[in-house]
Amino acid sequence: MSLPLNNCTEWLEPDGLGGFASGTTSGERARRYHALLLAATQPPTGRMVLVNGFDAWIETPAGRFPISTQRYSPNVLYPDNAPALKKFQIDPWPQWTFSLPDGTTLVQELFVPHGLAACCLRWTFNGQTHAALTMRPLMSGRDYHSTHHENSAFRFEPITRNDWLVWQPYDGVPEICALTNGQYTHTPVWYRKFLYVQEQERGLDYTEDLASPGTWQFDLSQPAVLIWTAQGNELSITCAAKSATAEGAWTELAHSEQQRRSHFPTPLHRSADAFLVRRGTGRTVIAGYPWFTDWGRDTFVSLRGLCLALGKLDVALEILLAWSATVSEGMLPNRFPDSGDVEFNSVDASLWFIIAVHELLHSAAQHGQPIGAEDRATLEQAVLAIVKGYSRGTRYGIRQDTDSLLAAGQPGMQLTWMDAKIGDHVVTPRSGKPVEVQALWLNALWIAGRIDRRWTAVFENAQAQFERRFWNSAAGCLYDVIDVDHRPGTADASIRPNQIFAVGGLPLSILHGDRARRIVDCVETHLLTPPGLRSLAPGSPGYAPQCIGPPEQRDAAYHQGTVWPWLIGPFVEAWVRVRGGTPGAKKQALEKFLPPLVAHLHSYGLNHISEITDAEPPFTARGCPFQAWSLGEFLRLQYCVLQD
Repeated sequence: MSLPLNNCTEWLEPDGLGGFASGTTSGERARRYHALLLAATQPPTGRMVLVNGFDAWIETPAGRFPISTQRYSPNVLYPDNAPALKKFQIDPWPQWTFSLPDGTTLVQELFVPHGLAACCLRWTFNGQTHAALTMRPLMSGRDYHSTHHENSAFRFEPITRNDWLVWQPYDGVPEICALTNGQYTHTPVWYRKFLYVQEQERGLDYTEDLASPGTWQFDLSQPAVLIWTAQGNELSITCAAKSATAEGAWTELAHSEQQRRSHFPTPLHRSADAFLVRRGTGRTVIAGYPWFTDWGRDTFVSLRGLCLALGKLDVALEILLAWSATVSEGMLPNRFPDSGDVEFNSVDASLWFIIAVHELLHSAAQHGQPIGAEDRATLEQAVLAIVKGYSRGTRYGIRQDTDSLLAAGQPGMQLTWMDAKIGDHVVTPRSGKPVEVQALWLNALWIAGRIDRRWTAVFENAQAQFERRFWNSAAGCLYDVIDVDHRPGTADASIRPNQIFAVGGLPLSILHGDRARRIVDCVETHLLTPPGLRSLAPGSPGYAPQCIGPPEQRDAAYHQGTVWPWLIGPFVEAWVRVRGGTPGAKKQALEKFLPPLVAHLHSYGLNHISEITDAEPPFTARGCPFQAWSLGEFLRLQYCVLQD
C-alpha cells in the first residue's frame, strides 16, 4: 500500500517501557513529542526527550542532497527532502526511500528494540558511485511535554566509554549514548526556532531550540549505522547483541526484533501490543501516544480488545491483579500522573474494572484456561470491595441512593468519561445519576450477585428503577442524567451517546425490546458518523462541530459534539443485539460500520485509530493519533462482537 508523505501522517515505535520514537512520514517533526529517543525514566512515566532528530545529507558525484527536512519559524521549510523522498513504508519498521538524480537510491530505516530505551538507525546506499553521508544530531534533554531553548548550561562535550560516545546534557537528565560506524567531528552549534505545526494548531508553545554537538561522516560503501540509547542501556544493548560494533549490534538487534514482530498475526496485533508496557514488576496499559500515561478507565475499557479479544488472557490477568491491589474506599485510581499524588477522580473506572474482571473470567472459561483459585479470589474480593464501597458511599459524593441507583458528583469535579475541565469550570459536570454510570453499576451489581447473592436483590430493584426513571417518552430514548445536581426528579434530556451502554458495550443489556431498538435508532440518527459517535447531537446548545484551537477552546468542544471512535464498539454491539444477534446482522454490521475505520488506519496514526475526530465532514482526526480504547474497541468488534 502506498502511504502518504506528509507532516500529519505519523508512525510510532514504542519500547514497551513507556518510551518511544515517533515522527511523520515526510520526516518533518511536527510535534514536540516527535523524537528518536524519548525515554521513560520511571517506566512508564518520567518521560524525557533526549534526541529529537537530525539533519542529514548525502553527497555523490551528482551533487549534495538533503534527506532530512526541518520547519523553522515563521514558516520556512529547510532543507526540503521532498524532491528525493519517494516512498515510506511502515513494515516491519519505518523505512524511507530516497531517489537521487543519478538513479541511485538511499534507504533509511529505524526501529526501537522492545524492552530497551534505544533507537537503531541505518542508511543503505544502492549505487555504483562513491557516496558519503553526513549526519548532525539534534538534542535536548527535557520533559516530553515542554520545549527546549538555547542556554549556556547544555554540555556539548562527549566522553568515550567502550566505543560509545556519551553526553550528559544536564544534571538529572539521563546520559545520551551513541554507538556508530561513522567518524565523529566535534562542532557544537545551536539550531534555533524549529516550528512544530501540530502544536501551533493546538495553541501550545510551538518553537524550540536544539543543541547539536557535532557531525558524523559515513562512507556509504557499507551501510551507515547509528544506535542511540539512554543511560545504562548501552551495556544492555552490547549484551543483547553480543557485539561491540555498531554493524554487529544492528544486525543482531534487527534480527531479534524482526523475529519478535513476525509472531504477531496481523499489524493490528502489533499495534495492540504497543499499549502494553511495564510498570514496576507488572504491566499496565498506556492510554494513548504521545502524551497519555496509564489511566484506570482507559485501561479497563481497552483491555477487552487489546488483550481478551486477542487471546492474551495472561497479560489481562497480570494487569487486573496489579490494579486490584490499589482499591481504596471502593475506588480505583483514575490516573498515575508523571508527578504528584495518584488521582481518584472517576466514578466509572472502578466499575469498568469489574466489567474487565468478569469478561476475563468468562473468556478463560470459554478457552479452557481457568484462572487459578487464588487469583480468582483476589479479583472477586476486589469486585466486592468496590461494590461495598460504592454502596456505603465514598469520595466525591459517590453513593448508592435510596432507589438503589448510583449517585455521584460534587461541585468542581469531573467524574465521568466526559471529563473536560477549564480551570475550575467543569464543561460537562453530569452530577447526579449519569445514564452510563447506571448501566455500569447495574452490570457490577449483577456480577457481584454471581459471587455473593446478597447483591442480587439490589440489582433487581436498581434495574426496575432504571427502566422507570430514565425513559424519555417524548424523545423515545434515555435521559443523559437524572436527579441533576442531586435535585430529585430533574432530568437532562441532551441526546448524547452515553445511553447506548444500556443496550451494548457491556455484558448485560439493561433494556430490551422496543425501547432498546428505539435507543439504537436515536443514536444512529443523531450521533453516528463514519469514524464513531458524536458526543452531543447537532443543534443542541453548546454543540461544537470542530475540536480545534487553543486548549480552552478544544476542551470546551471535547465532549460537545466531537466524535469518539471508541464508542463505535458499544454502538455496533447494540445495533447487532436489537437485530437478534444473528449471523446476518453481524455480517451487515461488519460491512456497514467497519470500512471507514479500516481506512482511518492509514491516514493519521498508522495502523492505529485516533482519540477523536471533528463532528462534521470531513471528520478530521484530532487528539491523540494512537489511542488505546479506540483500537481496543475496533479489535473487540472484529474478534468478539462480529465473529460467529
